[in-house]
Amino acid sequence: MNSGSLVLGFPEYRQQAEKMAAAAGFPCKAVEIHHFPDGESRIRLPEKLPQRIIFCRSLYQPNEKLIELFLAAATARRLGAVSISLVAPYLCYMRQDKAFHPGEAISQRIIGELLASHFDALVTVDPHLHRVHNLQQAVPVERAIALSATGVMAAWLEKQMDNPLLIGPDEESVQWVAAIARHNQTDYCIARKERLGDRSVRITLPDGNYTGRHVVLVDDVASTGQTLEITARELLPHKPASISALVTHALFFDDTRQRLQRAGIEQIWSCDTVPHPTNRLQLATLLAGAIKS
Repeated sequence: MNSGSLVLGFPEYRQQAEKMAAAAGFPCKAVEIHHFPDGESRIRLPEKLPQRIIFCRSLYQPNEKLIELFLAAATARRLGAVSISLVAPYLCYMRQDKAFHPGEAISQRIIGELLASHFDALVTVDPHLHRVHNLQQAVPVERAIALSATGVMAAWLEKQMDNPLLIGPDEESVQWVAAIARHNQTDYCIARKERLGDRSVRITLPDGNYTGRHVVLVDDVASTGQTLEITARELLPHKPASISALVTHALFFDDTRQRLQRAGIEQIWSCDTVPHPTNRLQLATLLAGAIKS
């Protein structure tokens, strides 16, 4: 163990934090949280801290988590921590990088600056960046590390099936699909998505022969799952051998998994960046490599 570093995990992500810490050879302790009836949180850290603290918390459903995270970081600094890092496998508020309509908050910039005011370093996985392609531009910490889960995803997929056809459901997915395809030297293609409204999209598959193929839909973030659902329904008339989904961040709503299965998606595999019953891919070793450095 490295007595100069300590991983602090939050209750809902403690198991993943412990696995990451063990892979890095660091001790791990819990951040204690008590919720008062009025919704406020009481945060308690270990009384004695080493100089280097690494908080581990995935920032899905982020609003309450962010407040608690800032309270914890400020407390660690008061208790003598010199270097404070954040491992946030899923990083929130990255989509809104500009004001699309007058008066809108540019939440990526605001949250990024708040994070940078409390943390010296940030590690995340496949952040959902659009016009800003450098993580440090979004979160101006001293050291910002954006890891990719595509290597882990490629290794997992290789054990599941031979010669799959990878499909990205929209143009934004091409970087992840192409990276996985390069690892395994598999076929891939990218569908075209037209957004018709907040909850309405049209998917157009590229020309190709999908009959009898084991198709894997690959995406970085799935919440409503609508894009994956419609892509699967477009595939069904082509009679593929099977349809599966491989997702980095499973931000699934309550009925998302059931709807995807009704659409013909037989297997759903996700990384443990967001706790979910579909988690099959563990990123502890990947994250540990970053915090050890």
